[in-house]
Amino acid sequence: MENNKKIILSGIQPTGVFTLGNYLGAVRSWKQMQEDYNCYYFIADLHSMTIHIDPQKRRQQTREAFALLLACGIDPEKSLVFVQSHNKCHAEMGWIMDCCSQFGELSRMTQFKDKSSKHPDNINAGLFTYPALMAGDILLYQADYVPVGADQTQHLEFTRDVATRFNHTYGEVFKLPEGYFPKAGARVMSLQDPTSKMSKSDTNPKATISILDDEKTILKKFKSAVTDSEACVRFDPEAKPGVSNLMTIYSAITGKTMEEITAEFAGRGYGDFKTAVGECVAEALRPVREKYEELMQERTYLEEQMRRGAEIADKISRRTLTKTKKKIGLLLEK
Repeated sequence: MENNKKIILSGIQPTGVFTLGNYLGAVRSWKQMQEDYNCYYFIADLHSMTIHIDPQKRRQQTREAFALLLACGIDPEKSLVFVQSHNKCHAEMGWIMDCCSQFGELSRMTQFKDKSSKHPDNINAGLFTYPALMAGDILLYQADYVPVGADQTQHLEFTRDVATRFNHTYGEVFKLPEGYFPKAGARVMSLQDPTSKMSKSDTNPKATISILDDEKTILKKFKSAVTDSEACVRFDPEAKPGVSNLMTIYSAITGKTMEEITAEFAGRGYGDFKTAVGECVAEALRPVREKYEELMQERTYLEEQMRRGAEIADKISRRTLTKTKKKIGLLLEK
């Protein structure tokens, strides 16, 4: 990693596999991003503790998420990749950020309200203080940028507010991070309800393509994709949302324009079109799936990379944590 590059930090919860929508919308660009920035990626296993997951499943999902990042093109020689709980600085900084956060501002976080309504039987304190731990994650590494979606903008603003409050009270320590808004990738919709975004939480398995689905599964899902009765491949998101969604996917992978796609399938039925889209998606995702399967068989290699990533993460973050502890008057161990 080069010192003169800006730092981008992103945490990914180990709660499921990326969808085709995630891949075409963002993940595919990560490989290039690490050429332009110092990219720090961590598996946010501490954040996943706000909901109950079977311990064995959490361990397996964490390992799978780590392997998936590498399979998607993240090079541990160019980017920092680690598991959050392997670096104890996160928990320490999380507590310090807790004590710098106001009850009122935490209670206004919309994600707390949303998750509380979804899990009314488990409204734990971690769910409430989640943004403080997230602030600690970001500030530890003096990140310049944090990729944010619409649901994370409030958390980034919270982080900036807490950092500003700390710097004003104790002296300058933290860089104020900015949101990173990459060039928008393809917006992929559900294959069964093309008016809704493709989501890994969709209860209909036919609606979503996982980037680890095999070729047979991918082709089957595309053949059952919702279209219309016109039997004409034409881009019209309002009148033909299903066909337009398939054209968006095909265009994102092949690079063809909507006009070129319309011409290619003129006079041909939807069967041919769906097959062509399914085949190009399966081929595009094949290297990711094969690399992932290979990595999951190399447990020793994965553990070595996790250990190496944790060591580098500790070295980088401990500088900030030590400075923070000095500023607030904690007696440092000798």
